[in-house]
Amino acid sequence: MDRELVFARVGFGPEAVPYLDAWDLQRALHERRVDGRIPDCCLLLEHPPVYTAGKRTSPLDRPVGDPGAPVIDVDRGGKITWHGPGQLVGYPILKLDEPIDVIAYVRAVEEALIRACADFGVRTERVDGRSGVWVRGVAGTQDRKVGAIGIRVSRGVTMHGFALNCDCDLSWYDRIVPCGISDAAVTTLSAESGRQVTVAHALEVVERHLADVLGFGRWRSADSAAELCTLGTPQTPMAGQVTRVG
Repeated sequence: MDRELVFARVGFGPEAVPYLDAWDLQRALHERRVDGRIPDCCLLLEHPPVYTAGKRTSPLDRPVGDPGAPVIDVDRGGKITWHGPGQLVGYPILKLDEPIDVIAYVRAVEEALIRACADFGVRTERVDGRSGVWVRGVAGTQDRKVGAIGIRVSRGVTMHGFALNCDCDLSWYDRIVPCGISDAAVTTLSAESGRQVTVAHALEVVERHLADVLGFGRWRSADSAAELCTLGTPQTPMAGQVTRVG
């Protein structure tokens, strides 16, 4: 089946999307996807600085004192992380095939990010027991996380998604225990490749690999999320349980 994935480039740089606005947009699109009113889609954007705490966040993972950015509790899997300038954030709103395999979906998103990193000359891989995409430490150095994943599946449709560090300020992570992992570090594509890799550089690369790995024969970009409302055709809603992974 020649399925199409529509990417909505929502806001970057000075037009970065506040987290709560993006969350409201996700929920609205999720309902439309469940009802079959829009096709599979993926929001791509940057956020102003924000910390988001998933369901497994421990009090010890949270910042002490004023972290300099809001801390928002969210309904995805995983623990606390940071989003902000220089980081490409993607929120796929996809209807998963039955039987629903959430772990396979997470592994597919990881694979897309691994391939995207490779296009910039950065070798990444998975780490057993930890979601996301990692640069392996050598000669006693720590593993370094370059891509984070935290998702939610409700009624067979995904929400939340991934964050790929392109050229962000890593000092924001010093104020938390990122993803609840104290024995590893975080990094960026720019730091690992030795050249500047911006969100703009990563956009089309990530789109291409995500569409390919998820099995879409076609993909394209929409100018805004509002465009998505005119693209769907009626389909039968898919029932399912809420699942969180991260």
